[in-house]
Amino acid sequence: MENIGKVQSAEDLVSDRRLLQVALGAFGLEGDLDNRFFVHKILEDGTQADDALSNRLADKRYREFSDAFGFGPGAARKTALRTNMEEIAQANLSARFEIAVGASDETMRIALYAQRELADLANSTSSADTKWFDLMGLPPLRSMMETALGLPPSFAQLDIDAQLVEFKDRLFQLTGSEDLAQFSDQNAITELTDTYLARSQIAQLQNTISPAQTALILLGAV
Repeated sequence: MENIGKVQSAEDLVSDRRLLQVALGAFGLEGDLDNRFFVHKILEDGTQADDALSNRLADKRYREFSDAFGFGPGAARKTALRTNMEEIAQANLSARFEIAVGASDETMRIALYAQRELADLANSTSSADTKWFDLMGLPPLRSMMETALGLPPSFAQLDIDAQLVEFKDRLFQLTGSEDLAQFSDQNAITELTDTYLARSQIAQLQNTISPAQTALILLGAV
């Protein structure tokens, strides 16, 4: 917070490793810390042009990252806006906590991320379908939703419109609504997260025990 206001350009940000680590970490992109040329391009292109790099990537976190700092053509620089930068600093702290949790349990990291991000997506002013496409472009949220809805790994190979139809159908079966706006309610997020965690635990159990052991467990429960 003492230094981000001094940053005037994309070059300034990528040249300061500590600031860049906070900036990337706030969006779950800490893995790109050493990809300076790539990150510089993301920031310098901005988000307003259709051919901007962040708009051409499937992972929409890059677009959010670029937009947060406003270095692109036609954009207003945001590093001097203290409230905006405080939100990024806080998001970094949350992400670091999630990473620490994920070191022992990756499913809990994803669950914590969902608690933080799903409500924002639900409350956005985008159309119902756009919200779904945005979710599909956010790997952690997509992973959670696929698991919670019982979708197989091969699901991602379907045409994007077919994925949208299937996502909506599965969510309707689970909650009675296909609209992501339902997750503006914290109780709805909690129920979805619980389903995700339960399905994840079942999958982990199936990967660690043999079919014979599974049969014995089932017989013992009878």
